[in-house]
Amino acid sequence: MTLVALVCLGWALAAHGGRWSVRLDVLTHFAPVILTVAVLVVVYGALVEAGTARLALLAIGGAATLAAALLVAPEYMRPASAPAAVGAPEQMTLIQFNAWGRNLELDATVSWLKAQSPDILVVEEASRIAPKLKAALPGYHVSCGACSVMIFSKAQPIAEAIPVFPADGRLRPPIAAATFRDRHGDYTVFGTHYVWPVHGGWQQAQGRLIAKMLHRVPRDRLILSGDFNSTPWSFSRRREDAAFGLERRTRGVFSWPAGKFPKLGINAPFPLLPIDHVYAGPGWRTVRVERGPRLGSDHYPVIVTLAVSPKAAAGPA
Repeated sequence: MTLVALVCLGWALAAHGGRWSVRLDVLTHFAPVILTVAVLVVVYGALVEAGTARLALLAIGGAATLAAALLVAPEYMRPASAPAAVGAPEQMTLIQFNAWGRNLELDATVSWLKAQSPDILVVEEASRIAPKLKAALPGYHVSCGACSVMIFSKAQPIAEAIPVFPADGRLRPPIAAATFRDRHGDYTVFGTHYVWPVHGGWQQAQGRLIAKMLHRVPRDRLILSGDFNSTPWSFSRRREDAAFGLERRTRGVFSWPAGKFPKLGINAPFPLLPIDHVYAGPGWRTVRVERGPRLGSDHYPVIVTLAVSPKAAAGPA
């Protein structure tokens, strides 16, 4: 148990190096796991051990608990805009969902998505599920910038242009975009899918590119949704939160894995990582954020309901 405590402490302390190193930042993603194990070490030491062994476990486990908690706590302490009432007018429901390229339950997945009747559905790894979704949602419009990412919408987009910057083709993540117009003006929805954070600084470079794109679009009612393969405890995610200039409406919504780990074939009793996120500009107020049920994907869907803020509804002064 002392070895477990030392591993937790070493991991948590190294993860704090993610402030400066993208490689160490990978360790931050598992901060809640380390925190949980560290707390169990402290409980074990207090209830089972005695004398020097107890003191050692309490000291090392306590330090590991503190170090891990300092990684996790900011997500739950960050400020949030005032929520909208459940009955607020002019609501819009968006579902963020990585459908998974190896989804073997496409019919059940499509049936659930159809039943939710979202105003906007942002889908990553969409290639396999797209034909069934198009057939099941005949009244929806489909925006497909990179067809591994699609946006299905009840409203017809007035534009689907994606800002372009000189960049390596490998650098740019799959992106879809759709701009809509209602009585309050125009608003744009982006969908994207980042690489895993283990590829050096590739994911961080994708984030910088997305930030540049967002700054080309009016942000009052701008929405960004996607599988970012990045948790809120990472320093990279925090930097992007600031760079995007949008509020991340998902707060610690654990969305991966659902069911089996894709490569290990091990059943996951509950999701371990919150990596699906939805951002929105100040012209939206959050009504609710929910995690959907386990479907055929390795991700859970995330359902975000927004309402037009009174300021946006009032229009320009």
